Amino acid sequence: MPSSQSPIIDVSHLSATLGERQVLTDVSFRVYPNQVTVILGSSGCGKTTVLKHLIGLYPIRSGQVRIMQQELAALDEPQKQQLSLKMGVLFQNGALLNSITVAENVAIPLEQHTDLPPDVIQDLVRLKLKLVELEHAAHLLPSELSGGMRKRAALARAIALDPPLLFCDEPSAGLDPITMAALDELILNLKHQLGMTIVLITHEVPSIFRLADRIIFLDAGRVVFEGTLQEGLQSGIARIEEFFRKGKGEGMPTRS
Repeated sequence: MPSSQSPIIDVSHLSATLGERQVLTDVSFRVYPNQVTVILGSSGCGKTTVLKHLIGLYPIRSGQVRIMQQELAALDEPQKQQLSLKMGVLFQNGALLNSITVAENVAIPLEQHTDLPPDVIQDLVRLKLKLVELEHAAHLLPSELSGGMRKRAALARAIALDPPLLFCDEPSAGLDPITMAALDELILNLKHQLGMTIVLITHEVPSIFRLADRIIFLDAGRVVFEGTLQEGLQSGIARIEEFFRKGKGEGMPTRS
């Protein structure tokens, strides 16, 4: 059971307001190593706000967030920078620079945060693109890629520094079901090949079934469930049942 492991992320009593609106209220959960943890819930429930606290875009004003045994609020800027290098982020829109090639996009973290010579960086870029099955597109601009290819290119950049922790914000947004399934499979392969811990936000029920080891279900800024996917499905919590019932589509996959 995960309780025998030390969590890689430990969130305790996190609360947050945006303007005058209470967005998160007393949020607590844990993320365990080498698992895919999916944060889910209906639109506006606070998923993205939680993610922005985890990756340091929002300051911790109430509660505590510990990542890799480090309390975020206690870190100075150099310490935050060092921790950020251990965390890859796949943003919803990919956030690729359109004026440079795919390979040049993937090279950015290596050029900015290592002292590796250019030929080694080129080799690492080729390796990352191969991992996401995109080595043939190294010379293309992001505008020349399909939606699924752009997500894979952004994923290659997110793992450029071999981070042990990867955050994915709605990675399947805007993708057709076949491309979505292929991206999910790629994320699972990276988890196994690289030993990564993945925190993923999605509302796509098929993706949740394919990917989730554990789920954290938010409702109106509060955690209403934390546990395995199967435990969540059997929890009898009306909001969870409603979420999966409304999101269930044809051919929804099952987990073995």
